[in-house]
Order: sequence, then structure tokens, then C-alpha cells
Amino acid sequence: MAGRAARLVLLAGAAALASGSQGDREPVYRDCVLQCEEQNCSGGALNHFRSRQPIYMSLAGWTCRDDCKYECMWVTVGLYLQEGHKVPQFHGKWPFSRFLFFQEPASAVASFLNGLASLVMLCRYRTFVPASSPMYHTCVAFAWKMDYFCASTVILHSIYLCCVRTVGLQHPAVVSAFRALLLLMLTVHVSYLSLIRFDYGYNLVANVAIGLVNVVWWLAWCLWNQRRLPHVRKCVVVVLLLQGLSLLELLDFPPLFWVLDAHAIWHISTIPVHVLFFSFLEDDSLYLLKESEDKFKLD
Repeated sequence: MAGRAARLVLLAGAAALASGSQGDREPVYRDCVLQCEEQNCSGGALNHFRSRQPIYMSLAGWTCRDDCKYECMWVTVGLYLQEGHKVPQFHGKWPFSRFLFFQEPASAVASFLNGLASLVMLCRYRTFVPASSPMYHTCVAFAWKMDYFCASTVILHSIYLCCVRTVGLQHPAVVSAFRALLLLMLTVHVSYLSLIRFDYGYNLVANVAIGLVNVVWWLAWCLWNQRRLPHVRKCVVVVLLLQGLSLLELLDFPPLFWVLDAHAIWHISTIPVHVLFFSFLEDDSLYLLKESEDKFKLD
């Protein structure tokens, strides 16, 4: 045990100089994974593992090697805590207690609730806003296509809506070109993360950058129109809340109860923001509809 503790102290001191995460560089973890794979992930042992693995785990793609990494992660975490060290990360992530096949159950549930809130408000929008409203098809059709990919699409969709609202109603060709640019950016972003390397640092920087564009653009439009359009106050609140809540993503702490981390808290906190944002879109679309009808009457 003293030898293991010494290795932990040595590793903690060299953490800033080496690549990877502290936990998966720990020799105890690596030896555990290697031994587990040798005993369970080949020949008859592998067949035995597959026979007792729940069907939902195999359908989700959990392999014997993944299971070894998961079990050895907790062995290493237990050793760290026993020796009085801080909980380490493994492969760029904090250790989470797995539920069914979900590696991060709280984030998964919060993401589902986020999507459900967006779906409910989108259905409400379609119910209360006539299809003749200038913003109707922008808010509905494009949202359905963009909402399937990743969190970055939410910000890009918001930027697209801002472009339509500030420029596109008078210059539709500009919006078409800007939409193509956003889709190209999204394709490159998702392709890099999916096919080349899932870089958490790059993903964070990219989201912060497009988030700042989103905030500045919407706030500028809101401040310019605050006297003429009282409902833009809702948009201001949404933008400021999202910017404030995004600071949660910058926090870095081990998950509470091995389930709830800063990312999951951010997802949960943004659920009511969707409701307020769609309320703004509803008010603004109805305003634009009334404005267009008034112009038609004058003509």
C-alpha cells in the first residue's frame, strides 16, 4: 500500500507535465485494465462476459474493454480517496456512477428535459402563431432540422434567427447565404469532433466564440428596439441568463454523488430559458404578423 501511495504522490506532482488525464495515467489503473482484459476479454471468458451482459448494454455498444475501464476507474478512485488525494479525471472526464447504459445519467436526463421543453414550446408556437407570420417557417422548419445534432446547433440556430430578424426580412438572399455558412460551420465542427478527435477544449472554445457572437448581436438589436418593441425585454433576459448560466460550464469539480456535475446543472438550469425564449418568439411573430397586415390594409 505504501508503494501505491508513493506512486500516486509522484503522479500528482508530474500531472502538469504529462499528457492525458491523471487517473488514466495512474499505473494502478493501467495494470488493473490490462489484467481485467486478459482475464475477461478473450476466448471463453469473453463469451461468458457477453452471455451475462444485459441486452441494453450490448445494444448501446458497451464492450468488455469499456467495462474493464469502468470497474478499474472506481478501483483507482477508491485508492485516491483512501490515501487522501483529490478525485482524478479519467480520459478527460470525471468519474460518474453509471445507470443502465448512461455514462452521465444526470446530463442525459437533463438533455431529454431540455429537448422536451423545446418540443412543447415549439408545438405551442405552431398552435398560437399563424403560418402567415413572416418568422413562422424560420422558427419551425429550421428548428426541427437543427435540433438533432448537438448543443452547438442551439447557439447557431439562435444566431440564424437573429440574422433573419435583423436582416433577412428585408434581404432574404443574405439570409440564404448566411444559412449555408452556418450549416458548413456545423458540418465541419461535428465532423471534426466525430471523425477526427473529440477535443473538449476545442469544443468549449468554439461554443464560447459563437456564444459571444449570439449575445452581442441579440443584445444590440434588443437595445436598438427596446422602446418600440416592449417584448424584446424577454429576449434580453434570455440572452443574459444564457450567458450567466454558461459560466457553469467553466466550473470544474467532481460530480456530486458521482452523478451531478456542472454540465448537468447547466442543462437543468436552461430548461426554463427555452420557455421564455419561445414566449419572446411568439410575441415577436404576432407583432410582425400584425405589422404586415397593417401595411397590407394601407396598400
